[in-house]
Amino acid sequence: MGNLRKGAPVAPDRSGDDKAPGPLWSEPGTLLEHVRVAVFGIGGDDRVCFWGPGAQDLFGHDSAAVLDRPAGVLFADPPGGAAPGDAGAAAPPVPLAERGRRLGYWRGRLRARHRDGTPFDCGFRAFPVTGADGSSVVMALASRSDELDRVKTNLAFLDSLFETCPIGLVMLDEELRYVHLNQALADMDGLSIEAHLGRRTGDIMVTSDGGEYERVLRRVTEEGRPVVGALVGVRTPGHPDRDQVRSVSFFPLSGAVGSRPGVGGLLVDVTDREEALMEASAHRRRLALLYRAAASIGSTLDVGTTARELVGAAVPEFCDASVVETVEWMDEPEVFDPGRPLNTRRIASGTTLPPPATELVSGLEKVTYPPGSAIHRMITAGRAISVPVNDEFMTRTVIHRQRAQLLRESGLTCLLIAPLIARGTVQGLIMFGRSAARLPFTEQDLDLAGELASRAALCLDNARLYSRVQDIAVTLQRALLPSALASGPYVEFAHRYVPGSHATEVGGDWYDVIELSGGRVALVVGDVMGHGVPAAAAMGRLRITAKALARHNQEPAALLTELDLCAQEAGIELATCLYLLYDPATGRARIANAGHPPPVVRRPDGSVDVIGDVLGVPLGVGGHRFGTTGVDLPDGAVLALYTDGLVEARGRDIEDGVRAVCGELRRAGEELEVAADRILGRLLPGTPHDDTVLVLARVRRRPPHGA
Repeated sequence: MGNLRKGAPVAPDRSGDDKAPGPLWSEPGTLLEHVRVAVFGIGGDDRVCFWGPGAQDLFGHDSAAVLDRPAGVLFADPPGGAAPGDAGAAAPPVPLAERGRRLGYWRGRLRARHRDGTPFDCGFRAFPVTGADGSSVVMALASRSDELDRVKTNLAFLDSLFETCPIGLVMLDEELRYVHLNQALADMDGLSIEAHLGRRTGDIMVTSDGGEYERVLRRVTEEGRPVVGALVGVRTPGHPDRDQVRSVSFFPLSGAVGSRPGVGGLLVDVTDREEALMEASAHRRRLALLYRAAASIGSTLDVGTTARELVGAAVPEFCDASVVETVEWMDEPEVFDPGRPLNTRRIASGTTLPPPATELVSGLEKVTYPPGSAIHRMITAGRAISVPVNDEFMTRTVIHRQRAQLLRESGLTCLLIAPLIARGTVQGLIMFGRSAARLPFTEQDLDLAGELASRAALCLDNARLYSRVQDIAVTLQRALLPSALASGPYVEFAHRYVPGSHATEVGGDWYDVIELSGGRVALVVGDVMGHGVPAAAAMGRLRITAKALARHNQEPAALLTELDLCAQEAGIELATCLYLLYDPATGRARIANAGHPPPVVRRPDGSVDVIGDVLGVPLGVGGHRFGTTGVDLPDGAVLALYTDGLVEARGRDIEDGVRAVCGELRRAGEELEVAADRILGRLLPGTPHDDTVLVLARVRRRPPHGA
C-alpha cells in the first residue's frame, strides 16, 4: 500500500527533528511498516511495570532505566509541576492511566517526551487488564502522532478512492478470486459487489480470446510483471448482450505485513472510445475505397471490364463476395414492373471464400428473380438495402433449390444489394456479401455501397451506350465494306481488315475491287481520318462514289479529282486514296495517288519494288491536280495495297514500314491467303494502334487472241 503518489521521492531516515512529510507523503514499503508502536504497562501505583521493545524505540529509555519508575517520566508536562525525570517526586495519577481505569478504554493524544528531552505529540490507546491475583494494570499502546496522521490520511485516501473513483478497482487472491472491488467495477459488470466476492475472474469476465486474459493474470501473480493498458473484449453475466472493450492494468500485491498475496488491478471501460476509433478508421477506409474505385472503375468503355473493376474494388476490402448483374428488360421502354419477374445477366463476380462460394457467384449467367424478391424491393426503394441470408430470403428471392443450397453452404450470412441507376434507368444491380467472420453491414456501409453503385452505374451506362454506338458503327462498316472480292481469270485476291485499339472498333479504312469492261480490274484502297460512325459513313460515301466513277471509264487521275470534289462537298476534310487500274490485255497498271502509302509489287523473279514516288495531296484539301503513274506488270506479279496502319507504328516511321512490307513480300510465293496472314502476323503488334487494310493481288496477262 506504499507509493500512493507516483513519482514521490523516497524520504531518508528521519530523526526526531526532521521536517514532517506532507499528508500524502510516500516511501517504499507498506504504511504499517513505518509506524512505530510502543507497548507498556502502568501499575496501580502509576509506575511503569511493563516495557516492550517498541517502547524503547519510541521513548529512548531501556527497560532498566524506566521499569518501576513513575509513568510521568514519559510525558512532557508531568502533573503537579514535578520536574521531568524526577523519580522521587510524588505525583498524582497520570491522566493516561486514570482515564484507562475509569473509562475501561481510552483513545487520545498527549504530549510525550523522549529520553533526550525532546517533546513530541503521541497518540495513545489505554485499557485496564486484570491479573489472576486481582491486581489491575493499564496497558498502553503509543505511536507518534505524525506517523499516525500519515497512515490515517493515506487510508482515508484509499477509502475515498474505492468509494468514489470512476475507474474499476479490484483485488484478487492467488487463485484469481475476487477479494475486494469498488462499486465502479460492480456497475461495469452489472453485478453487486457481494456477487463478485469469492468467484473467479473467468466467471465474471467472459472473453473469447482462448484463455489469454487469464494467462496474463497468471503471469502477473507468478512472475511479478505488471501489465499496463492492455485491451480486452469481454461480456459479463450482468450485461450478456453487450460487448465491452476494457483497458486493464494489473500489478502483483506484495503480501507484506501479513496481507494476502495476489493481484491488484485497474479496469476502464473504453468501449465508446474504441468504437469511435474504429468508426473513424472505418470512415477513412470507406473514403479510401471510394477514391480507389473512382480511379479504377471505368478505365475502358467495355461493360464487362467496367463490371470486373467494380468487383475488384469491393473484394476483399469491403466484402467477401460480390456479383454485378445487368437487367435484361422485356420491353424497349426499360420500365420496371414490380409485378413481373426480373431477368438479369451476371457479367462479373469475385470471392475470397472457399468452395462452394466460387461456384455460387460464377456458376450462373442468367438469373430470374420472382416478384416480391429482395431485388424487387431494392429497385422499388431505389436505394441500397441489407438483408440477412435466412429462410425468408431463400424462399422469396432464390427460386432454384440447388442455388439456395449453395448459398447456405457458402458461408455468407448477410447481403447488401444496391441498384445501378444512371440517367433515370436501372441498368442492373450489385450484390456484396459478408461471412460470419466480418461484422454485419452498417448504415454507413449502405451509404458507401450506394455511392459506389452510383459511380459505377454511370460508367456502365457510358459503356452500354458506347456498345450500342459501336454496334451501329460495326454494322454500318460491314455493310459498306465488301464481304468478298470476286477473283476473275486474270486477278486473284486475298484481303484483310484489322480494327485498331481505339475507343471505337471501326474506322475509315476501306478497299474495293471493281470489275470493268474488257476484263479490266480497278483496285481501290482508302483511309478517312477518324473513327466511329462519322468516319465509317464518309468511307462508305467515297467507296460508292469511286465505284460509280470507275464504271464510267474514268482515268485514275480524273477519278481522284472527282472524289476530291465529293469530299469537299461532304465536308470530309482529310482522306487518302489509291486507285489502280489493271488491264490484263497489256499487263499495264495505271495508278493515281491522293496522299496514300504507295503500292508494292513482287515480280516472279523475286524482285520487289515500290510503285510511284509521288504520293499526292489527300482528298478534301482541294486546289491540287492529281497525276497518273504507269507500270508494266509481268505475268504472276503480286501487288500489295495497304493502309498506314500496317506501316506506321510507334518508334517506326513510314519508310521503314514500307521497307518491312517489301521484305515480307519477297517471300510471297505461297498462297495469297497464307501470305496475308503471315505479313499481318509479323508486322502488326498484338493490339494494333490503328485500323489496317491489306489487299494482295496476283495478276495474270490475258493471252492474245488465237494463242
